[in-house]
Amino acid sequence: MDFAIKTEIADARAETFVFTAQKTMYGGKTIAVGDRVFLFASENEGGRGLVARGVVVSTEPVAKKAGVERQTPRVSVAIRRDALAKRPLGRSELKAFDDWNDGRPQTELNFKFYRQATNKIIGVSNETAAFLDRFF
Repeated sequence: MDFAIKTEIADARAETFVFTAQKTMYGGKTIAVGDRVFLFASENEGGRGLVARGVVVSTEPVAKKAGVERQTPRVSVAIRRDALAKRPLGRSELKAFDDWNDGRPQTELNFKFYRQATNKIIGVSNETAAFLDRFF
């Protein structure tokens, strides 16, 4: 499985990214060393959407807080960049894809990233990974 992360990214041209205690949803908690990741600079943090692609070089699950009943799993990851995006893809490009059952890669991304606009790591389908590869 491939993954995508939407979070604050200060420098998309960095060789390595380290993201601490990231929320995981839609299979994101299974991310592991060697997995491919598409990096989205969060518009909530002033970013512009898809900026890079990379490979996970380390992961570490974050322990749940004692006494808190419902918690979203979190993980810290380090990612080595292997490509920069050549075309934009973010909230504005995906907003029109809101028929949640149409099976399109754009709809999967809009649903998983922007229906609940929090920053997070998500798992993406093979079709969506192939779609994202066209941006590099």
